[in-house]
Amino acid sequence: GKLLKNKVEDIIRKNFMLHGFWEVECPAIMPKIVWEASGHYEGFVDPIVQCTKCKAVFRADNLIKEHTNEKFTAGDFEKMESIIEKKKIKCSRCSGSFGAVGAYNLMMKTTIGLDQEAYLRPETATTTYLLFPEYYRFFRTKLPFGVFQIGKAYRNEISPRQGVFRTREFTQAEAQLFVLKEQKNVFDKYDEIKNEKLPLVSWQEQKKSSAVKELTLSDAIKKGFIKNKAYAWCLYVAYKTIKEVGFADCVRVRQHFPEERAHYAEDAWDIEIKTERFGWFEICGVHDRSDYDLRRHASFSGAEMQVGKEQVHILEIAFGLERPTYCLLERAFREDKVRSWLHFPMGMAPVDIAVFPLVKKDGLSKKAKEVFALLEKDFVAIYDETGSIGRMYRRMDEIGTSLCVTVDHQTLKDDTITIREISTMEQIRVKVNDLKNVARKLIEMEIEFKKVKGN
Repeated sequence: GKLLKNKVEDIIRKNFMLHGFWEVECPAIMPKIVWEASGHYEGFVDPIVQCTKCKAVFRADNLIKEHTNEKFTAGDFEKMESIIEKKKIKCSRCSGSFGAVGAYNLMMKTTIGLDQEAYLRPETATTTYLLFPEYYRFFRTKLPFGVFQIGKAYRNEISPRQGVFRTREFTQAEAQLFVLKEQKNVFDKYDEIKNEKLPLVSWQEQKKSSAVKELTLSDAIKKGFIKNKAYAWCLYVAYKTIKEVGFADCVRVRQHFPEERAHYAEDAWDIEIKTERFGWFEICGVHDRSDYDLRRHASFSGAEMQVGKEQVHILEIAFGLERPTYCLLERAFREDKVRSWLHFPMGMAPVDIAVFPLVKKDGLSKKAKEVFALLEKDFVAIYDETGSIGRMYRRMDEIGTSLCVTVDHQTLKDDTITIREISTMEQIRVKVNDLKNVARKLIEMEIEFKKVKGN
């Protein structure tokens, strides 16, 4: 599982870096005043209700969504309370009634030193913003520029549910583009991607239908769905990254309704994946945070966080790593008459390649270990020699290993080995000297297995 999550993280990191974002690492614990400045101390709350009978606590908005299609805004506690009462929604544990809807802050509280109140970060973004003066100097006082952070975030969920989709501790990968307001529509990188098509669903379209429409970014701007070119580019970067993780289909880019947006968001779109178990689920959020963050932190800290007299805006791409990792697992499971196995997109399997000797005797183990040594520095590789060759193949099928290399008696004669591909179970023979190059091209999808076989 961790190896699979590493693959997701590596692709996100690579894509951020290829698009000009620089990686930073910032604190996970900050004093209360930081969260007052960011708005989390007052605004990062969930609406909760408690059963009057068994005292179980539930999120009010989730309860309503499970039982009715009634509309409400995120902060309208009275409306939620009214819906629960009108629809006679009861406790799922004991069928008891609910009390009033209240606010519950999701941040985890701690203490710094002897008595200073502090909180674990509920997202990585805020701690990233605090270093703006240092970024500004590093990037030679020129905007736009981008940074990203990958690290842990913490939320004190009342009742974590839906597997790894909602947990108290999770990993985020968030990129931040710092840009002046007038630069949002004078953005050179947009011209390179303006004709790219994305499966967009604007909030206006959602009122008519939930159907996904392929639309170029330039057309989306012309129609007024996307407000500026820099934001369109951020949507493209996020969507391209998700495709490279392995989700070419079952993806949509859905815009938040105005009442659905966070307190800081001028615009917000989610990249969602259609899951078998939970339906459409957010994998990445792209937000136009306007000048909210740096203006607030400057006000609370007294630090200079603007450029001349101009306020700096922030566009954000925010991934949670556990969610695409789960989706890869859910979509990978296969079962047929021969085997139960995992089929990951090539390059996304937790283990890239396994090496076996056909049997442990006749010097095959020694040769197989030499072959493994050629691969282990460049791939996530595993060596096995316990059991029959069929049993070793099945072990690798069960964890989705893309390629299996077998050293047999012919290897000792002509220095060739077999490569077996997981989905077809077909095999090819290549020279040991060519193995690393062929394996790399297969895993990076530069060549198809059947074409190697044909050669």
